Amino acid sequence: MTAEESEPRPGARALFGAAGRAAGMVWQAARAHVVAYVAAVVVTAAIPVAVAWLTREVLDRVSRPDRTGAGLLELALALAAAGGALVVATQAGEYLRGEVDRRAALRGKDELFAAVGAIPGLAPFEDPAFLDRLRLGELSAGHPGRLVDTTLSTIRSTLTVAGFVGSLALISPIFTAIVLASAIPALLIEVRLSRQRAGMLWRIGPVERRRMFYSTLLSTVDAAKEIRLFDLGGFLRGRMLAEQRTADAARRRMDRREVLVQGGLAGSAAVVAGAGLVWAILAAGDGRLGVGDVAMFIAAMAGVQASLGTVVGAGVMAYEHLLTFHHFVAVVTAAPDLPVPAAPRPLPALRRGIELRDVWFRYSPDHPWVLRGVDLTIPVGQTVALVGRNGGGKSTLVKLLCRFYDPTRGSIRWDGVDIRDVPPAQLRSRIGAVFQDFVSYDLSAAENIAVGDLAVADEHRIAEAARDAGVHDTIAALPRGYDTMLSRSFKATAADDDDREAAAGVLLSGGQWQRVALARAFLRRDRDLLILDEPSAGLDPEAEHQVHSHLRTLRAGRTSLVISHRLGAVRDADRIVVLAGGVVAEDGRHSELVAAGGGYAQLFARQAAGYRDEGVAVAG
Repeated sequence: MTAEESEPRPGARALFGAAGRAAGMVWQAARAHVVAYVAAVVVTAAIPVAVAWLTREVLDRVSRPDRTGAGLLELALALAAAGGALVVATQAGEYLRGEVDRRAALRGKDELFAAVGAIPGLAPFEDPAFLDRLRLGELSAGHPGRLVDTTLSTIRSTLTVAGFVGSLALISPIFTAIVLASAIPALLIEVRLSRQRAGMLWRIGPVERRRMFYSTLLSTVDAAKEIRLFDLGGFLRGRMLAEQRTADAARRRMDRREVLVQGGLAGSAAVVAGAGLVWAILAAGDGRLGVGDVAMFIAAMAGVQASLGTVVGAGVMAYEHLLTFHHFVAVVTAAPDLPVPAAPRPLPALRRGIELRDVWFRYSPDHPWVLRGVDLTIPVGQTVALVGRNGGGKSTLVKLLCRFYDPTRGSIRWDGVDIRDVPPAQLRSRIGAVFQDFVSYDLSAAENIAVGDLAVADEHRIAEAARDAGVHDTIAALPRGYDTMLSRSFKATAADDDDREAAAGVLLSGGQWQRVALARAFLRRDRDLLILDEPSAGLDPEAEHQVHSHLRTLRAGRTSLVISHRLGAVRDADRIVVLAGGVVAEDGRHSELVAAGGGYAQLFARQAAGYRDEGVAVAG
């Protein structure tokens, strides 16, 4: 299936629904501004027609044989007032348009990312089609007021057209019909172009995301070391520019198509206008039209064509915005990726333990099985360690326990309650965790710890968690202590601009970041289940010993699951489970597994031998 064939094509009902949602969102965000904007639009629509009639009256009076000039002052003042009102209404409309767009964009961003944040699982974030739709949804959420703007522009131009059409019809009904008929093919062609442009934006979505990926790599500190060490700048820049050229080529083809089509439409409109002008001049020469009639005909002809062009352009632009806004609607109204129970069960306090019953899992039907019939019990108050080689399914099992995914087969039960019968947020509120791939936020040190549990993260609890993780002294020694920004990409918002050193922020080492991540878990020390995924990765031996001493204290009497490749760090666990190839290969205490002489014993002996060899070499 090609990208064009897979492009979503919303039907008329979906587009009407998107229009209603956009209008409702704009109205709720800026009611008073919308009303004022509509008033400004009506004024700017009516004034050009009024000016044309006033101009006709002025010319007719000036061209009278008696040249009395009666009422010319009043007409001149009326024309001046109309011009001033047009300027004021136009400027007010521009301001109101911008304010409506800003307020609606704020509400749109809030709705979009509230919906994204409410997605219970991880699967959508691994779906390229969803990510493309999210990008277009964010694009349209940033300017939802444009749909109202184009709609009001259509209304304004329609009112102007109506006034000019009535004026033109009084002079030449035939040319009025010709001008109106010439707008029909233009509308149909513009709608087709709009649909093609929306399709082009969808097709280049993956290209744009890859371009952003390469530009982010080139412009952030995360990859800066490797890029410079391996001299990858030229390679990544070439990839970024290649994606940019691909997107530009698609846009260029679309722009050329529009230039050719719209040039043809403009040419046909010029022919109609030219024919009308010739007719008006000849009619004036024959005495069938007066000077004012000619001026009115020219103004009306130009006004009708210009306004019709605006009606077509604004209407088509509104249609294009709807095609894009449809992606926003699709994101905010999408069904949860994980089933939400219609009658959720309460999650009891953990009294017996957590049980995995014949759990099978794969990320999609096209992927291999990661877990193959895992049976595992985590008794309450005990520490169970998961060990094994990479790819054995350890981290996947953790994701299932947190219900980021549901088992493909089997079930996970919390004191007998299937966790699929419990709202994900309630389940996760009972779990404390530190993940191997923890996030380093561009926030202050205090905030980086507080994100572990914002509800209880006061100054005292944050400092206590930092002490338990062994990172309090490090943070206290920073230029602004816990208020120090742990990033050099942003300066501390509360810092004095003159204090450049404090405002610039600080970069922590990998081991120090590991301790900050541990402090987040310590904020949740009172939860029913504690998950520690490689909690000492990146720490030196002394720091690792200190951290595990703290963890033993924290885990005492608590239900915990620990994942580690360092077997010496988990030898004191109540049970050690070896996962291999997605199945439980071994299960028992450290001494039992070593005595059994299986895979665990071999891995432990190999790691211990490495330390012994190192000790001998140092001693020698």
